[in-house]
Amino acid sequence: MSVGRRRLKLVGLLTMVNFFIYVIVEVSKSDSQDKDSKGQLLIPRDKFWKKRSASSAYWNREQQKLDRLYNPILNLLNNVTVEDLVAFNSSLLNSCDMDTSVQSEIKDFENLPDRFKDFLYYLRCKNYSLVLDQPQKCKDKPFLLLAIKSLTPQFDRRQAIRESWGKELKINNMTVVRVFLLGDTPTEDNNPDLSGMVRYESEKYKDILLWNYRDTFFNLTLKEVLFLKWVSHSCADVQFIFKGDDDVFVNTHQILDYLKTLSADKAKDLFIGDVIKDAGPHREKKLKYYIPESLYEGSYPPYAGGGGFLYSGSIALRLHNATSRVLLYPIDDVYTGMCLEKLGLAPEKHKGFKTFDIDEKHKKNICSYSNLMLVHPRKPQEMIRIWSQLQDSNLNC
Repeated sequence: MSVGRRRLKLVGLLTMVNFFIYVIVEVSKSDSQDKDSKGQLLIPRDKFWKKRSASSAYWNREQQKLDRLYNPILNLLNNVTVEDLVAFNSSLLNSCDMDTSVQSEIKDFENLPDRFKDFLYYLRCKNYSLVLDQPQKCKDKPFLLLAIKSLTPQFDRRQAIRESWGKELKINNMTVVRVFLLGDTPTEDNNPDLSGMVRYESEKYKDILLWNYRDTFFNLTLKEVLFLKWVSHSCADVQFIFKGDDDVFVNTHQILDYLKTLSADKAKDLFIGDVIKDAGPHREKKLKYYIPESLYEGSYPPYAGGGGFLYSGSIALRLHNATSRVLLYPIDDVYTGMCLEKLGLAPEKHKGFKTFDIDEKHKKNICSYSNLMLVHPRKPQEMIRIWSQLQDSNLNC
């Protein structure tokens, strides 16, 4: 038999085998379907995708509107028109007018603390300009950007960081640069006018980013959003970012050593810190993190404690895009977790981040810090002392 005939016979045989397999699979599938007493298939009567009922909590309700705005499938199912989208877009995004309608949207609005009222009145506003910028900070495509949240009066903390773990340096082609993130501290709140001092500090050290919004605890989320916007415009080529508070100690060399070990895939989606899972809003009014039930309901997604976390430049750019799809939330680290969830990502817990400090008995042992990336909290004098001891060439841990 010729080679051609043998090939033709083999193809025919394989075709028959595939046909019988197909028949067996289809019969199995039909037998597995739900049937009534007459053997006929049961067809669901309800809609496959139902419209969600409106939440009783204000933030959740408004976020549902945003979800519909950015979900074309839901738009189709719920008969949302182009006019609806335009209305949602203008009312939900980037409006900096005082939104007094919120007073009637939240049943106990008048009983809320003033900090919540201020936050809710300007919930939509994300448009604040930079008063002090550092447009050349990332001109050499830094390996690691240290972004530290600070307040105008806390010069001693910033200076301690500059003289210790926040030093700008270059090691084996790995460039480390630094910026401090600040907002306005209004003098009408009985604060001294420190604007001249901050401008001098910016000119001298070239590491201050200052926006013209009021720097309060609830506006830390705004600081996060504005920083991500700055990164996307002025530091888009950065490889990694450490973002943290100005009262932490960071072992920068340990971070660099860790980053050098990462594969390309791991580095791209890196987001590590001291991760908190299965948490929810605190309902005790005396607590700093109190959230009323009328504002938010449900649990929080996994999030990294705001004392500090480490993530890739790629994640930063994606987070910036996600901020347009997630309403501002009063707690900044929870908000970042919400944005990660919107991207289908979750922060990874790393044992090197100690945002709730280390055991008291280990605090004075310098070797306790050698394998850590972050410890919170530490005073300025402690930062300098720990950093100096870690740099000692005779240190043997």
